[in-house]
Amino acid sequence: MIPFSILDLSPIIEGSDATQAFRNTLDLARHAEQWGYRRYWLAEHHNMAGIASAATAVVIGYVAGATKTIRVGSGGIMLPNHAPLIIAEQFGTLESLYPGRIDLGLGRAPGTDQRTARALRRDLGSSGDTFPQDVLELQAYLDHAQPDQAVHAVPGAGLKVPIWILGSSLFGAQLAAALGLPFAFASHFAPDALMQALQIYRATFKPSEQLSHPYAMAGVNVFAAETDMAARRMFTSLQQQFVYLRRGRPGKLRPPIDDIRPYCSLDEQAMVQHALMYSMVGAPDTVRRGLEAFIENTGVDELMVTGQIYDHASRLRSFKIAAALRGEITKAAPMTASH
Repeated sequence: MIPFSILDLSPIIEGSDATQAFRNTLDLARHAEQWGYRRYWLAEHHNMAGIASAATAVVIGYVAGATKTIRVGSGGIMLPNHAPLIIAEQFGTLESLYPGRIDLGLGRAPGTDQRTARALRRDLGSSGDTFPQDVLELQAYLDHAQPDQAVHAVPGAGLKVPIWILGSSLFGAQLAAALGLPFAFASHFAPDALMQALQIYRATFKPSEQLSHPYAMAGVNVFAAETDMAARRMFTSLQQQFVYLRRGRPGKLRPPIDDIRPYCSLDEQAMVQHALMYSMVGAPDTVRRGLEAFIENTGVDELMVTGQIYDHASRLRSFKIAAALRGEITKAAPMTASH
């Protein structure tokens, strides 16, 4: 069976706060472990009122400390916001505390607007342009120390935390292939370059110490419920989030509504429909058909499932349905390593 994993943004819903968001994250992670998900990733975003996972490494430790077997990691750490040594120390600490369970997914976007990026970094000397060099520097800190090495990650050196390259364009695919690293594509909100990125990654992959063959994962939104109508209603929370983000008014995750169309323009409807085209919304049979088609069309080795769902009980039920459907979807995965 193809592995399923979860991407969680620790959503802060209207009428609630970050404390409850973290409690919900932990509850979902514990259930995900029971339901057989392979990994549980958290994402770095800043200055976003509806996302609680800004201090990503801290939340990873919170989740890993309350689970036992599921891999926990970043989807991702936005490396231009940080000195590579800091990330090596943070994830070296996590790997030391929870050995064999930590993933380090890296992205080159800021995860925020430019004004907030400047507040994070003080200067913009590190950027997407220096991302490849920053990844190499980070890898070196997590590798075995060299005899003449002056700066060490403590903890971190020699732990070789598995690194993933995340992307929503061809750049990430090319870099992951060149470095021989697993690749995760953010098709759950940026679908355009998915197929070309996967083709480039597989065609140009160079084996490395970490990975001998290409290993690709892609993200999809899943909103599963007892009926198609109930699932479509849940989906409107994410649709609203995208509309308000594009309007420059991001906020907490809004409750679902019966129909998104009266609340946005035709252009906004088209934008949301396109950005969220890889969303499986409906009753179990509807979702299963969507997942099967996506896996067949992409040939991905692993699926990253996400879902910004307002009601926590409905969120749990949706991920439980997705986990159950995994047993009905088979794919011969070429690798068994933890990556």
